[in-house]
Amino acid sequence: MKWLTKLRPTLTSWKKIPPAAVQVVNFAIMGDSHVGYGHSLAIFRNLLPKAVKSGNKQFVIFGGDNKHGSVGAQSEADYKAFKDTVTSVLTPRKIPFKASIGNWENNTRDQFRTYLGDVFGIMNFPGTQGKVKYVWLDNALGKFSFASISLLKSLDPRYYYIIDCHWPLQVPGISVDPSHIVSQQETDNFFRAIPANVRDNVIGIFTHHAHTFYQNLSHIYPGFTKTKFYVCGCSGAYKCQCNSANCGRGYYEASLTIRNGQYDLKVKAAPQ
Repeated sequence: MKWLTKLRPTLTSWKKIPPAAVQVVNFAIMGDSHVGYGHSLAIFRNLLPKAVKSGNKQFVIFGGDNKHGSVGAQSEADYKAFKDTVTSVLTPRKIPFKASIGNWENNTRDQFRTYLGDVFGIMNFPGTQGKVKYVWLDNALGKFSFASISLLKSLDPRYYYIIDCHWPLQVPGISVDPSHIVSQQETDNFFRAIPANVRDNVIGIFTHHAHTFYQNLSHIYPGFTKTKFYVCGCSGAYKCQCNSANCGRGYYEASLTIRNGQYDLKVKAAPQ
């Protein structure tokens, strides 16, 4: 029966199957710095290093109203001050960033493009090897641009998505100032533009404008059962308060965990 013994595998001959690789991408979200208003620049210069000092951040999202409502030469100076602050903090750390456009920047779009790039678009989300796409949209005045809606309609189900726009959407239970939320029609236009076979792939939506923190982590709109929704606080001086009762100033720290084809987004507010 020696042949039977030879066929019997030993425990030492079995190969261990390695556990599935887990990938974690850390990033930060800021908005409404309003550089050019009061001492907003000083506040922003203080907050940005805090937002990226820990957790090996791989990306920073800026959600609009990056500069205040200046025009002409002052607008140029304000955009430059914002951009110089960002690059001085992020470039040495090799952290990429993307900025959305806000309502206070709507009348200086050419300068926005010069300093901060396109007002809408799609790119690979850093650190995800192209598996996750980052989409930033133009709803600067509370209405999505035609180009932004067209972009949503073109989303590919082979990928996952994190989306940013300035104005918050009408999601169930939202508690921010109603005058700082897009209409139900605009909310419908946004969600209905996303193809049905992509909706489970929308990981998270970040918004701004209301200068406060808010989140809804489930069932934000029919058909979007896996999408998490956030409103981010402010990071400047303009209508940006932090006191014993409430703190709307600060940023979000986020981590995206990728495991076995599953995508888990964790977001924590950091009031300052």
